[in-house]
Amino acid sequence: MNIATKRWLPHTVAAVCLLILLYPLAWLLATSLKPANEVVTSLDLWPSHLEWSNYTTALDGVSGISVTRLLSNTLLIAAGAVLGNVLSCSLAAYAFARLRFRLRKAMFAFMVATLMLPHHVVLIPQYIIFNRLGMVDTYWPLVLPKFLATEAFFVFLIVQFMRGLPRELEESARIDGCGAFRTYWSITLPLSRPALITTAIFTFIWTWNDFFTQMIYLFAPENFTITLALSGFVDQNSTSAYGPMFAMSVISVLPIMLFFFVFQRYLVQGMATTGLKG
Repeated sequence: MNIATKRWLPHTVAAVCLLILLYPLAWLLATSLKPANEVVTSLDLWPSHLEWSNYTTALDGVSGISVTRLLSNTLLIAAGAVLGNVLSCSLAAYAFARLRFRLRKAMFAFMVATLMLPHHVVLIPQYIIFNRLGMVDTYWPLVLPKFLATEAFFVFLIVQFMRGLPRELEESARIDGCGAFRTYWSITLPLSRPALITTAIFTFIWTWNDFFTQMIYLFAPENFTITLALSGFVDQNSTSAYGPMFAMSVISVLPIMLFFFVFQRYLVQGMATTGLKG
């Protein structure tokens, strides 16, 4: 194998993999512009003619709720989840990484063990609790647990990063009279920015794309998120509006793509640094 082949072969393989990964997005975009009769019957990627009315119908929303309201509801839940995870998980991580207390290692091991529990295991007890508190059909069940450091993955992620931070800065802060919380807020938290940004990005994407949990807790159409609204275009008793459904899918993907492209370099930096700390 000559030098030129060795140089271009990895790029060619990467380009092929990229095309394979981008094909579903291209199919989604093309299908959102197809007439209703071509969505199910036609195997061609590109439609015979562009059906822009699919986007007009999608922008009108479902059940009388506009797409602007649906996007606002989703953004509100995602923003609350991001804020809750960043604050609570960083606090819990600081306690595990820097403070010394009884049963710290056992509690940390128990927390990590919860990563192996399926979400469905705790779903019914959580639903019963929120139902008795009168919080069902509100955003509280979707946001409140994030403020209680229930995401063990993010706690573990931030712990791994904080363990690699130099202790000299914190010791200097304590000499100057800073307590544990002041040290956390003024020293450790700013230094943990890559891990916090990584937590924020993953939380935003996962919350934005969440369907199952939102379907369990939200009933009123005015509280629906855009992921729940997508199911409104599928009616088992009549003709399903696949074209507008795919058009709304494109609209729902755009904020995530924009969010990812803006914070992409922080995501790579955060995952690299947290992966090397230990």
